[in-house]
Amino acid sequence: MSEIKLDILAFGAHPDDVELSCSGTLLKHIKLGSRVGVIDLTQGELATRGSAELRLKEAATAATILGVSIRENLLMADGFFKNDKEHQIQIIQKIRQYRPQIVLCNAVSDRHPDHGRASQLVSEACFYSGLIKVETFHNGVLQEPWRPKSVYHYIQDRYIKPDFVIDVTPFVENKMEAIKAFSSQFYDANSKEPESPISSKHFLDFIKSKMVVLGRDINVEYAEGFTCEKTIGVTDLFQLS
Repeated sequence: MSEIKLDILAFGAHPDDVELSCSGTLLKHIKLGSRVGVIDLTQGELATRGSAELRLKEAATAATILGVSIRENLLMADGFFKNDKEHQIQIIQKIRQYRPQIVLCNAVSDRHPDHGRASQLVSEACFYSGLIKVETFHNGVLQEPWRPKSVYHYIQDRYIKPDFVIDVTPFVENKMEAIKAFSSQFYDANSKEPESPISSKHFLDFIKSKMVVLGRDINVEYAEGFTCEKTIGVTDLFQLS
């Protein structure tokens, strides 16, 4: 069993998914004292720009900026990983190793087909991770079942109406710094690589604008949105903002 127990574990189909979509939330909870980790499913090796090796280095830099406790890559095949037993077992091993209370994962549907598929893959793995008859091992030792209390899906390129939003206003600049760690992917006037949907000059402005739209709904400057798989319960009306 790992010596590290995480409070929140965020999964992303590609390096930079987490940074672009929910890193403000991670920064906020780290500030509040939570132990947070990030696991990327693939190296993003099919991306138009950059390379697998470079993106691993960029992910490590972003992890340092965010201050997460762990960051790992499962080395699944970008574009071709499946929601099957083999891939679910890889995720179950990590859930049982780090025993998070909350799992964050990709949008339930999005422009990139990997995002919706990763969303379902991680969600189902979280359920099966709680079944005693699903056996997994870590360092040769049988792992105990563990099911996170909650699975939340962050919102990515395409707009999805959130079930809740989180004020991340104090953490926006650090979030943008973590995003910019993936410099191979975003606008660079001197780059000789082909253009991509996220390498345009205004893409990072788009990211901030989305947070402004979500923040407006709760009267804050910037927010990040999430969708839920189950009804959210509160103990009293005053918990609702």
